[in-house]
Amino acid sequence: MKWKDLPELPQFYDRYIKQVTDQPLLDALRTHEPTAIMADMDKLAQLGDQVYEPGKWTIKTVIQHMIDTERIMAYRALCIARKDKTILPGFDENSYADNTSHLQNNLEDLVNEWQILRVSNILLFRSMSEEMLLTKGQASNKIITPAALGFVICGHPIHHYKVIKERYFPILGN
Repeated sequence: MKWKDLPELPQFYDRYIKQVTDQPLLDALRTHEPTAIMADMDKLAQLGDQVYEPGKWTIKTVIQHMIDTERIMAYRALCIARKDKTILPGFDENSYADNTSHLQNNLEDLVNEWQILRVSNILLFRSMSEEMLLTKGQASNKIITPAALGFVICGHPIHHYKVIKERYFPILGN
């Protein structure tokens, strides 16, 4: 199933879903994997703890945010696919960013962790039937399906990498 085949795109999340190439979900999860998105590790490493503006996240914080978000979206997809009727809450990304020990990790370790998580999530989505992928549930006050959440997992990092290219890489002056 491609994202354009979804019966509807959930508000707010559509901005991430539309970042994804027009291909089946499992292919998209592989195409837009962390090591592909974060392929320019040299530039990312050069940035270190620099930020483009006071109060903005470092590259490590951005990557930890993508890991945390992928975990949350996968959990939501699992709950909804299993027909758990629990209304799933939103999350405060800044609280997550402020309460992590990611700065102790190096950049490569963070990307490796994220890559391992992605492999696990590919297996999760591969285990879902089309009916499961299209089951509706509620998360963060939005009606959403596991399929849509899978495409959010793909598109959310693409969005952030565009911000990195536009706002962080110019700091390097290369």
